[in-house]
Amino acid sequence: MELSRRNFMLKSSLAAAGISFGVNTDLQAIENFRIHTGEIPKPCMMDQESFKISVFSKPLHWFDVPEMASRMADLGFDGIDLTVRPKGHVLPERVEEDLPKAVDAAKKAGIGIFTIVTAISNADDPFTERILKTASSLGIKYYRMGWLYYDEDKTIEENLVIIQKDMSKLAVLNEKYKIRGEYQNHSGKFTPHSYFGSSIWDLCTVLKTINSPWLGSQYDIMHATVEGAYSWETNFRLLNPFVYSMNVKDFLWVKKNNKWSPVTVPLGEGMVDFSKYFDLLKEFKIICPVSVHYEYQYGRADSDGQPTALEKGKTFLALKNDLQTLKRYFREANLIH
Repeated sequence: MELSRRNFMLKSSLAAAGISFGVNTDLQAIENFRIHTGEIPKPCMMDQESFKISVFSKPLHWFDVPEMASRMADLGFDGIDLTVRPKGHVLPERVEEDLPKAVDAAKKAGIGIFTIVTAISNADDPFTERILKTASSLGIKYYRMGWLYYDEDKTIEENLVIIQKDMSKLAVLNEKYKIRGEYQNHSGKFTPHSYFGSSIWDLCTVLKTINSPWLGSQYDIMHATVEGAYSWETNFRLLNPFVYSMNVKDFLWVKKNNKWSPVTVPLGEGMVDFSKYFDLLKEFKIICPVSVHYEYQYGRADSDGQPTALEKGKTFLALKNDLQTLKRYFREANLIH
């Protein structure tokens, strides 16, 4: 009788909050209620991978995984945010063979693979289920989705309906394999279409409508600042219930050929207000896996050929400095000791 009474009160609270529960079991309803009300930590806060700091492997494609893992362990990283996508460290068509080898190489180096970066945007793609099944079987609990774009021949509302449908199917597949998919907000325009999620409200609208703990945001503070120099904080307050992982990098606006563009720079040397951002992480009790993105100067993934020994040395020094800066922000916000 008491259980039924609690269920009635819970569902009444959900209805008052505008959260749908019609197709949920009681346990699912409780989970959704907790996420949206903040009564207990979100799912990402309960994982032992919380605040493990990984390095995004894209700018290190000139390393094989064993050597990369060894080098990153020496620098002090906890793990690798591994590319499992076309032209990545692990190709989708070889995921069953190569991802277990990558995980094993990381373990031998004393670090882990807590998150992977994919091109997954559709549950029906032939590689999607293979990647999710393999990653989940290896204990990987988070993956970054591929980007989605607005079709400018359709209205915003029409686009959101289509995107919501596709992401809903992914949420179901994620739940099947117990792995969380996260969408990165990205600034700018991808010709001829614009990024879905760059303005934040659209991503939040879709995630809130789908309302699944298996689908969330990989929050990018740099891209959020590029799109909203002063409004990013408001947008973060809107999106924060869905932030399950994050990546960090910094930037400056640079004028070249009479055109202003964001250019990445070392952490702490740009326009991102990391102090405010980390205060907000503390305020909303967000603890999640972190990926450091190194996208300036040397060792770029799109460079031709192998970097020189000097370029490699500068890359390692830059990564080490970024990691130290990031840990300082964590300490200043009393998020780590």
